[in-house]
Amino acid sequence: MTKNQTSTLNKIRSLINQLRQHNHAYYVLDNPTISDNEYDQLRRELVTLEDAYPDLVQPDSPTSQVGDKPLSAFTQVTHDIPMLSLGNVFDFDELGEFMRRVNDRLGSEQQNPAYEMELKLDGLAVSIKYEYGSFEQAVTRGDGQTGEDITQNVKTIRNLPLYLEQAKDIDLLEVRGEVLMPKAGFAKLNQTAEENGEKTFANPRNAAAGSLRQLDPAIAAARPLAFYGYSVNQGLPERILTQSEALNWLAELGFTISPFKVVKNSEEAQAYYESVINERADLPFEIDGTVIKVDDLALQEQLGSLSREPRWATAYKFPAETVMTTLNTIEWQVGRTGQLTPVGKLEPVQVGGVTVSNVTLHNFGEIQRLDVRAGDTVSVHRAGDVIPKVTRVWTEMRPDGTKPVTLPSHCPVCDSPVVLPEGEALARCSGGLFCPAQQQEALIHFVSRRAMDIDGLGERLLIRFFELGLVKTVADIYRLHEHREELVTFDKLGEKSVQNMLDAIEASKDTTLPRFIYALGIRGVGETTARNLAQQFGDLPALMQAGIETLADTPDVGDITAELIFDFFRAEHNLEVIEQLQASGVHWQPIEQVEAGELALDGQTWVITGTLSTMGRDDAKARLQAMGAKVSSSVSGKTDALLAGEKAGSKLAKAEKLGVKGVSEGEFWGMVKES
Repeated sequence: MTKNQTSTLNKIRSLINQLRQHNHAYYVLDNPTISDNEYDQLRRELVTLEDAYPDLVQPDSPTSQVGDKPLSAFTQVTHDIPMLSLGNVFDFDELGEFMRRVNDRLGSEQQNPAYEMELKLDGLAVSIKYEYGSFEQAVTRGDGQTGEDITQNVKTIRNLPLYLEQAKDIDLLEVRGEVLMPKAGFAKLNQTAEENGEKTFANPRNAAAGSLRQLDPAIAAARPLAFYGYSVNQGLPERILTQSEALNWLAELGFTISPFKVVKNSEEAQAYYESVINERADLPFEIDGTVIKVDDLALQEQLGSLSREPRWATAYKFPAETVMTTLNTIEWQVGRTGQLTPVGKLEPVQVGGVTVSNVTLHNFGEIQRLDVRAGDTVSVHRAGDVIPKVTRVWTEMRPDGTKPVTLPSHCPVCDSPVVLPEGEALARCSGGLFCPAQQQEALIHFVSRRAMDIDGLGERLLIRFFELGLVKTVADIYRLHEHREELVTFDKLGEKSVQNMLDAIEASKDTTLPRFIYALGIRGVGETTARNLAQQFGDLPALMQAGIETLADTPDVGDITAELIFDFFRAEHNLEVIEQLQASGVHWQPIEQVEAGELALDGQTWVITGTLSTMGRDDAKARLQAMGAKVSSSVSGKTDALLAGEKAGSKLAKAEKLGVKGVSEGEFWGMVKES
């Protein structure tokens, strides 16, 4: 054996061992250790090597089987017809290749058959048998050849018909489908588990699988499970000739089926696939793609199957939300408060339908926790619009010679010393407002919607104005009108855009004290703290002159934040900027101070849930806080009231169970008027 063959064989053995471990965790223990997409990547890598080196294919390769051997806790049953797995396609080109292979295997008069497309349900595959219409047995897929008898558990599923009147003359009917847990039931199950101090499930699929594999059927009976039929493998009437007709027949018998559609070509299949992606969030259950099958049952039989999957069907999976790639380098960025954030530069990869090349590593503490290094293979996760993040470092694949990441000693922007207080994970540049990176971020924060809310002056323009020297501090924003002629010609802004921007700047001068305090960007002072400071001191001079102990008496202000506020108002540069802002016309009304206990909701804790029709959540939160309430994100025994809009879900149910008062939007407005 050559050196190259030996190296390839070692790689194949490594992949086989990894896949076997993950198969056992997924199929037998119902406790997957990696995501489906990570598993698919490992498996496809093995298939590629086996296709390239057929002489090195191992007899125990998991590519020749489905799942793993079942546990012996249940009676084992051999399937009359093997329960095969499905192959996967991940994009339009691979879909076209699947259809081409189907055509290659069909005769010249049978080209371009119709395809039935359905949802790929994310549950546990089960085979159910009926004898003369009566439910007799339910068996898991297991390893595809042998599964576990879970008859007593499946019998408890409420939407499963136990007797089929229309099938009473059929000696043996085998229906296959998916047992799953709908989203609403899953949320309720986990909520109950949390309240009882019990372990929660990671996802609905694990919850469904765990429920079916309980030895006590009473446990399964108490779980919100559902069965969705997707095929008839024995006992189908001869008059039914297609998969779509078979699904309609199942519905007539009383089975629940998921939506499906018959398509004529790859373009129609792609359109259906994309429509499912758009509707995915609104479905009552989890799915991870679509399934496409040759609709004609006779052609299915003609096409046959491989050892592990049918040739006439494949899964068209959604864009991966977790994928593996290489982290090439780690760079450091400096934020508005001087915090140093490590950013991983990735080998570009498609995650959740978009190309990802950067991923945040949050802080130095997170780097140490993950032990991530340049050159590592990492798993990157992105769901919906969530920022991509590293969920796993594959240390077993780490190249030789990698070195642990060290914290920079000096700021990468201004070269000021970097400080990391003892016991903290966040490192910061000590350059303050002298650091250009912090100056830029301070400008961006100042004009943001929750701060001074200057529409038309976005991040791109601000950075360009900063680079050109038109603005250095936030006070310079109110002098931009002096550069009007230059602005009109800048980047083709035009007369109208410039006028709109200058009007927005002028309008922002009439603000509120909480907004202004928040806009200053004092470290540790968010919206709530800014509002509390405004209420505590009434006007800016009193706040600026306050000592550390007085500041610390403000609700939501601790000793460290009090010191930060105190230091901010002792910095000469900051005082100059504030003076310039007020000189340019920025103003607000002083706040009438209210003694503790005089506010209508003083000392109460409220939670907001559902969709509010007459105001946004931020507005509702601000009004509650103005009346003295603390606004929390979760309902507990300490919650005094719940402001409930339309489509209020689990929070409302929990509030009712705990006896927490529910307040409608109309009732809330009445309270606002009274206060």
